[in-house]
Amino acid sequence: MTPYTFPLENIFLSDKLTAIVVFFLGLCIGSFLNVCICRIPEGRSIVSPPSACPRCGHRLRWWENIPLLSYVFLWGRCSGCNDKISIQYPLVELLTALISLGIWNRYGLSVQGLIMFGFSCSLIVVAFIDLAHKIIPDAISIPGILLGIIASFSLPGITWLDSLLGIVVGGGILYLVTWGYYLATKRIGMGGGDIKLLAMIGAFLGWQAIPFVIFLSAITGSIIGTLFILINKKGRHFQIPFGPFLALAAEIHIFFGQEILNLYLSGFSHP
Repeated sequence: MTPYTFPLENIFLSDKLTAIVVFFLGLCIGSFLNVCICRIPEGRSIVSPPSACPRCGHRLRWWENIPLLSYVFLWGRCSGCNDKISIQYPLVELLTALISLGIWNRYGLSVQGLIMFGFSCSLIVVAFIDLAHKIIPDAISIPGILLGIIASFSLPGITWLDSLLGIVVGGGILYLVTWGYYLATKRIGMGGGDIKLLAMIGAFLGWQAIPFVIFLSAITGSIIGTLFILINKKGRHFQIPFGPFLALAAEIHIFFGQEILNLYLSGFSHP
């Protein structure tokens, strides 16, 4: 008798369709994140007015506002003034779509997945704002700290106490580092935005993630920062925004944190 394979095929097709929908929704949300990145630092509403060219004010028509595709159709230029469209727009859209796909693949359509995706979106906005303006808006980090505590009641493996300790440990360590650097050099090494961002990361990921996030962000920040200074011939006191490296380390922890922890612990169990 021929094996009955229809249910397995149906599940495969369902997963494939779900992946496409998740990717497309990620692109659309990425388009909204671009609005947040551009308007939050200026204190403008992220709801109105509709999207427009920042140079000539040309209101985007529906076909000019299709995530990723419009950038390609327009050859990366505004149809109103022919000014170049920043590569940030398609980059944020694609990055958000890929992260949404990765989170769906890891967590499925679950409450944990939705929380991690929302947290990831906030990290994307913070990283690109810090890159452009060297600030991390309190409008994201402070509500994020509160939301992280609330989310801890729905996240497996993280208690409200883990979240609270993550805030204290994360924010406290960076505060001590910043204060120590200032006492030693009389210069401000990190802003308060970085401190609050790490507190927000601790609220969502728990205190257990803080050592990994600090270590990885310090390593990547040192390497990339040094290369940037050498290539652009900047002085050693040139300020490199640290927020993107904290965000990158937190995102890596979301996807691979448990595996990295297991690998680390296995090193102790097998000397």
